[in-house]
Amino acid sequence: RRPPPGAPQPRKGGAPRLPRRLCAGGRGLAPRRAGDLAIKACRLELNVKNKDRWCHEIQIMKKLDHPNVVKAFEVPKELDFLVNNVPLLAMQYCSRGDLRKLLNSPENCCGLKESQVLSLLNDVGSGIRYLHENRIIHRDLKPENIVLQDENGKIIHKIIDLGYAKDLDQGSLCTSFVGTLQYLAPELFDNKPYTASVDFWKIYFCMKDPKFIFAWEEMTGEVRFSAHLPNPHSLCSIIVEVMESWLQLMLDWDPQQRGGGTDPETGCARCFQLMDQILGLKIVHVLNMTSARILSLALHPEESVHSLQSRIESETGTSAGSQELLLEMGICLDPRKPASQCVIDGVRSWDSCMVYLFDKSKTIYDGPFASRSLSDCVNYIVQDSEIQLPILQLRKIWAEAVHYVIGLKEDYSRLFQGQRAAMLSLLRYNANLTKMKNNMVSASQQLKAKLKFFHQSISLDLERYSDQMTYGISSEKMLKAWKEMEEKALQCEQTGDIGFLDEQIVALHTEIVELQRSPHARRQGDLMENLEQRAIELYKRLKPRAPDHSYSDSTEMVKIIAQTVQSQDWVLKELFRHLSKLLGCKQKIIDLLPKIEVALNKIKEADNSVMQMQGKRQREIWHLLKIACVRICSVMDACVPVLCQHINGFLPSAPFTSKDEPHCVPELWQCTHTQHSRPLAPVLQLELECPHFSSVVLRQLLKILGRRAFSV
Repeated sequence: RRPPPGAPQPRKGGAPRLPRRLCAGGRGLAPRRAGDLAIKACRLELNVKNKDRWCHEIQIMKKLDHPNVVKAFEVPKELDFLVNNVPLLAMQYCSRGDLRKLLNSPENCCGLKESQVLSLLNDVGSGIRYLHENRIIHRDLKPENIVLQDENGKIIHKIIDLGYAKDLDQGSLCTSFVGTLQYLAPELFDNKPYTASVDFWKIYFCMKDPKFIFAWEEMTGEVRFSAHLPNPHSLCSIIVEVMESWLQLMLDWDPQQRGGGTDPETGCARCFQLMDQILGLKIVHVLNMTSARILSLALHPEESVHSLQSRIESETGTSAGSQELLLEMGICLDPRKPASQCVIDGVRSWDSCMVYLFDKSKTIYDGPFASRSLSDCVNYIVQDSEIQLPILQLRKIWAEAVHYVIGLKEDYSRLFQGQRAAMLSLLRYNANLTKMKNNMVSASQQLKAKLKFFHQSISLDLERYSDQMTYGISSEKMLKAWKEMEEKALQCEQTGDIGFLDEQIVALHTEIVELQRSPHARRQGDLMENLEQRAIELYKRLKPRAPDHSYSDSTEMVKIIAQTVQSQDWVLKELFRHLSKLLGCKQKIIDLLPKIEVALNKIKEADNSVMQMQGKRQREIWHLLKIACVRICSVMDACVPVLCQHINGFLPSAPFTSKDEPHCVPELWQCTHTQHSRPLAPVLQLELECPHFSSVVLRQLLKILGRRAFSV
């Protein structure tokens, strides 16, 4: 049919011109980019059989929907045309390249990092399981057919190229010889019937002996086999052990035994069950900062922090009581929570998550520290850097040398991260110290204010007491108690003096600020990173050289190794010196905290004492007032006749007749003769109602009565 506008225009002979964004791929045409879609076209020279296979791939792709299998989409209208009578295939575009590109990276010349290995195992295993559950065998699983995509900051692996896939619904007996030669399962060479286990063989391919999973060639040319993973690698001991068992299961020569068969209870291949167990392992990786060694421990279900510390003690010799386990942000493990708190969900490897072990009984870390050992091959060229070796052998040796240089830099990076965790922990302690200091200063200031008020009030009370002693109430016992209170208040002032502690805290704050500003508080690995890049570039230049009859020495690579070792020695020396200062400051804070707590408690006790003394003195004053009132009343009852005589002596013989004055004499006289009347009432009434009456006389009478009352 005629292609729509914008579609590739046909050339002479009827073959359409492909868009420039499409480039040649394996059996089809792989995309560069078309928005978020990858457009794949069948090669024009493919025969009828391969064209049928192409159409079959499109058919399979359209019915698959899994996060680890590349997804097919409808072809955009502007590209929806036939190329050589077959349709185009639109797929999800994966921008991070394929697994082969990742494996060929010099940084991965000795294998992927543990986090990458586990992520790859999870994604590819999940994708293959999905295909098998849908009765589809891929038959051409290889690094080139596994692509990488960044989704929300996480790398996802996806299986592509199902052109050789076999749909078992078309017949369970498979005998066709298809796939990539280097990754074919053994039964395919013999043209024997095969099952889904051919995909197990291809997940991790290597040259196979019935009991071995790895083969390599010695420098002497001898080929050797091993049941263990090759060294060096980037896997912890726990993962190595389970991965070796899993690979032996996956690479079994016998297709009936490969993958472990099927579990009769679940109907699932045992290899997938073992894979789930591997991925479900909760492994805590502990970096011992006193020795620079990494300890990997598989956690038991619901294991406690105390149990973890006991296991660490048996491995490192550091007692559980002296252990301080810090997370990356300087937070200590909570002993009330399970030990799995240090394992982050979705992060399974030591190159991504680490717990840092510090010995609280030490403040100076001076070694000895574990150093990364050279492999036999690298040690061989270090001993004689000028020896001429074949390029083919040098590739392997230099790959291990690059891995060694990268490892030295990563060792420093992990130790620096441990130092950073110690700094963050110190800052947390310092924040707690500052908080307690502020509480102490606030309490001290409140105490000083209360003491000032107490001194002023007791001084006034003593002064007024002295003034009234000659004609008022006196108590030697009370006076002695008040003077004792005054002396005790002086002692409380000494308790509130926190100047000596404040000076220590200020000096410690200054020391911590200097440590934060120190250049050793920041990464010092620039030189090591430069050396790493030099080693990688040297390896890159060697890799494309023709291996036939070519020899070279390793002088430049050995120089880089030596410089990296020297650089690491220097930065680690400064790192541990700085770390020792951090731990010294932290210990000073630990020593200061109980002193501040004691001082704060003493200040609170002194504050309570001052308040109690103030309350006691006020109660005594009110008690004196009560006694005075009672005595006045009793004296007045006894002196009523005398009072009345004094009053009658001043009263006129006849009632007032003035229009302006009230007639009060009968009422006053009546009050003086009433037995239960209050004695002062008539006097006060007289003072109010008869202002012309001499108030001087009344005040003189009250003074006489008061003296009599307080002298009783």
